[in-house]
Amino acid sequence: MRFDFYIPTKILFGCGRLQELSKIALPGKKALIVITNGKSMKNLGYLARVEEYLKQNGAQSVLFDKILPNPIQEHVMEAAELARNENCDFIIGLGGGSAIDSAKSIALMVRNPGTYWDYVKSGKAIKETVLPVIAIPTTAGTGTESDPWTVITNPQTNEKIGFGIAELFPKIAIVDPELMTSVPSHLTAYQGMDAFFHSAEGYLAKVAQPISDVMALDSIRRIKNFLPSAVKDGKNIHAREELAWASTQAGMVESTSCCISEHSMEHALSAFYPELPHGAGLVALSVPYFSYLLQKDRQSVENRYKEMAKAMGKKGEKAEEFVTALQELIAAIGLSELKLSDWGIKKEEAEKLAANSFEAMGSLYDLDPTGLSLNDATCIIREAIR
Repeated sequence: MRFDFYIPTKILFGCGRLQELSKIALPGKKALIVITNGKSMKNLGYLARVEEYLKQNGAQSVLFDKILPNPIQEHVMEAAELARNENCDFIIGLGGGSAIDSAKSIALMVRNPGTYWDYVKSGKAIKETVLPVIAIPTTAGTGTESDPWTVITNPQTNEKIGFGIAELFPKIAIVDPELMTSVPSHLTAYQGMDAFFHSAEGYLAKVAQPISDVMALDSIRRIKNFLPSAVKDGKNIHAREELAWASTQAGMVESTSCCISEHSMEHALSAFYPELPHGAGLVALSVPYFSYLLQKDRQSVENRYKEMAKAMGKKGEKAEEFVTALQELIAAIGLSELKLSDWGIKKEEAEKLAANSFEAMGSLYDLDPTGLSLNDATCIIREAIR
């Protein structure tokens, strides 16, 4: 065994923890609060609460509220300029993965010159300080509150790329399940499955380590047991607590292991079709993807599939039980009829999308338990489009 273990984020977990923003030690005196362009953070009062708690804690705040569900480079640069002009010294991401990922990318660009893509695609050296980030998730899906990763799209090049450095770990994450009870059922399903695949892919990745294995299987178990309940009744606080921890823990799986090529393929789908929710794309890909891995190289995945099947309540005697359990979970949360064609994606685009997945996120293919070719990826994506 040979691995690194580093998760520096301080996590405040539990119902009612948001109010502690009014008294904890803050990493600065003036925050840029980053939210999406939707209405929920304002209408639900979450933004007002964060602003008031900061005020009680002696901190000022400025708002940036343009982030898209699939966030783009243009808004990262615009928000970074706002933070510079307003002399903000820390960033708060409030909302789902889009807001928190954007907060991290903005934190990188406030003091570093050039464009965000200079660092993500061209490998430009980061020489200036990255501002500290506080992550306040209001969804259970991405786990971005406990990992150093951020995913931003460049619409000009149709590239959706994950990027991460140690400095992008949030300094503080406030994970309050009470903030998640208003998420609609279909989004709860998409987000929960995103966390599921962070764990499943992290468990299969070549860089998996002992602690990521433990956390991945536990998150898989919790999501299987509690996601259907949360989809059925969003006010079920026990289910929300379980999913909140499963998501945060899945973020730690991403920090100690990594996603594999299923995520590369989905990033290609939503780079070209930004209206496609990330979790929906992953669900559509998942059964063809995990079935293909098993058919292509059973030996490389068999034992791990059996362990994931056990975590999902199966006997784990055959690797196929994992795929069956996955299909059953997808049915239990009402996504069996999900079709990529509903977002306009066509089978004849499969090769183009597969090529993009290698060009933009090819590094994840290197972490797959078995090697996948461009033709393999094309076959998987084509089968997923219906």
